Amino acid sequence: MSSAYPRPAPHPPAEYPSTPAGAAPLPVVVVGGGPVGLAGALGLARRGVDVTVLEAGLSASFGSRAICLSRHSLEVLARLGVGDAVQRTALAWTGGRSFAGAGEVLSFRMPHGAADVRPPMVNISQSEVEEVLAGALEGAPTARVRWGSRVTGVRPGADAVELDVETPAGPRVLRASWVVAADGARSRVREALGLPLAGTSYEGRYVIADIHWPTDRPAERLVWFDPPSNPGSTIIMHRQPGDIWRVDYQLAPGEDADVEVGEDRVRARIARHLDWLGSDVPWTLEWRSLYRAHALSLDDYVHGRVLFAGDAAHLVPIFGVRGLNSGIEDAETLAWQLAAVVHGTASPALLRAYATERRSAWQQNVAAAGKSTRIMTPGSPGWTATRDAVLALAATRPRFRELLDPRQSSATHARTSPLTWPASGAAPHPGDPLADRAARVRTAAGPRSSSLDAERGTGFAVVGVGVAAAELAAGVDRLAGELAPEPVRALLVGPPDGPVPGGGIVLEDPDGAVAGAFGAEPGEVVVVRPDGLLLCRLPGPAGLADVAAAVRAGRAPAGTRPVREPDRPAETDLETAWRVLSEGLDRASADGREAFLTRLALLLADTVPAAVLARAVEQAQHDDGRSPRG
Repeated sequence: MSSAYPRPAPHPPAEYPSTPAGAAPLPVVVVGGGPVGLAGALGLARRGVDVTVLEAGLSASFGSRAICLSRHSLEVLARLGVGDAVQRTALAWTGGRSFAGAGEVLSFRMPHGAADVRPPMVNISQSEVEEVLAGALEGAPTARVRWGSRVTGVRPGADAVELDVETPAGPRVLRASWVVAADGARSRVREALGLPLAGTSYEGRYVIADIHWPTDRPAERLVWFDPPSNPGSTIIMHRQPGDIWRVDYQLAPGEDADVEVGEDRVRARIARHLDWLGSDVPWTLEWRSLYRAHALSLDDYVHGRVLFAGDAAHLVPIFGVRGLNSGIEDAETLAWQLAAVVHGTASPALLRAYATERRSAWQQNVAAAGKSTRIMTPGSPGWTATRDAVLALAATRPRFRELLDPRQSSATHARTSPLTWPASGAAPHPGDPLADRAARVRTAAGPRSSSLDAERGTGFAVVGVGVAAAELAAGVDRLAGELAPEPVRALLVGPPDGPVPGGGIVLEDPDGAVAGAFGAEPGEVVVVRPDGLLLCRLPGPAGLADVAAAVRAGRAPAGTRPVREPDRPAETDLETAWRVLSEGLDRASADGREAFLTRLALLLADTVPAAVLARAVEQAQHDDGRSPRG
């Protein structure tokens, strides 16, 4: 069977000179032409910033790599002008199923309501996203992608950064006022500056592969723990466009990764699983690689005039599909904040907000992904024992299924940012992302169907609930003049039959749902950032005078303090019990775990009625036979 997965077409290598001596530096150079670098560059270019992308390769990447885009990432891509192009190709999905052995232990659905404009998740290969973004950059008058340009040296200075670049035409030296390092997990920029990543690396290793397998199975997340086809392993499958399926499977601790990633071994493992599924459809192996889960980050994402984004700044475990989605968030936030600095609207202090926000986002992602990773690749005897016990119990006890929830990626908040006003009133709180939703709109031309994002636009939005239109318009006009060239749009939330001010936009709100989406009360004004986060909630239009000053300074008004995040992420009682028991088992010696569990049971017996303990013992004996390791 011929391949249905062609490699991306190569681009001609770029030919360009070094920055001449005495010449002004390039405004912004983005190192790395992956999805994060390209998205960041496109966001800058759409704000009129001159931007140069240096990409070592001559084409988009090959292989699925990151495949799942969240609803929030689709909103970001829509603001970049490429959302429709991506969504036309992608496959939407809303949930998935997990199995222990051959038995189903979890069926989940992600939140998706009638007012949601986009699906909760889509599958599309990273390569296809890169090609869409690169195509959009080709049409941007202030942007260029220099293919075949590998950065080999970085020399930061007070006013500019010098980059040594290897090109097919020979070495070049470029000077840039700002450098965005988006060159991936093995970042050459990070290495050149001697900046280490710190955090946790997990033991589990996964082979990841793309196969062309033309079946009619639906697009959903499928996971098998200890399947009969590959005993002791964990297998994940996702459908992609063009009858391509992504297959991930875990290697055992003693298996040689170099051997197991060989083509014959990969084919054999996948063939056993597809045969077990009862498929006789011919398939081809298109691409394969090896993955190990990491939760690592730089301490700071801003180092002078060098800014880090995506995998160059942080790594998150693959489970819950947070890597690409968090990188796209990085790109959007960095684009509007760096553009404000380049245009002189804000001081470089605004970039401290970027650093704070996005490192907090990494911590949020790691907290959620860590729980998923403990299920997918436990990494220690204690966590392995409790994971297997959860799988055994989840078959008959629905409450334990919450621990198997993959906790799919969702938009992160910026509550701890110095730019964020203090929280007040109902959710959403300042710093929270505002999801897009369908809306009815009235203008002077009449009513139409739309969505909140379409009306908010790509810049700042000022939303007034039950305020005077003229007062709101005056405040927004002043704000727009101070934040230019970033656009500022005024929206009124009102009844379906109220007046429409000249040139204004009214969001109809017959049942209060639109005001509720902004967490606003009558008389309040809500300011939304260009990246869709709630910046502040004000008692009226007069407070808008403080917004431009805050953006310029990169800090909310004097006297406010960012929210402090708790030292440990929130846990349910069951999650706490799971963690405490796993850690207790790991602290016990290998030959002392039985005695530890016996002491634990007796201590619990001292706190619950004997009948309760007896019933629990009986149930545990009954469920033991359901264990995938049983």
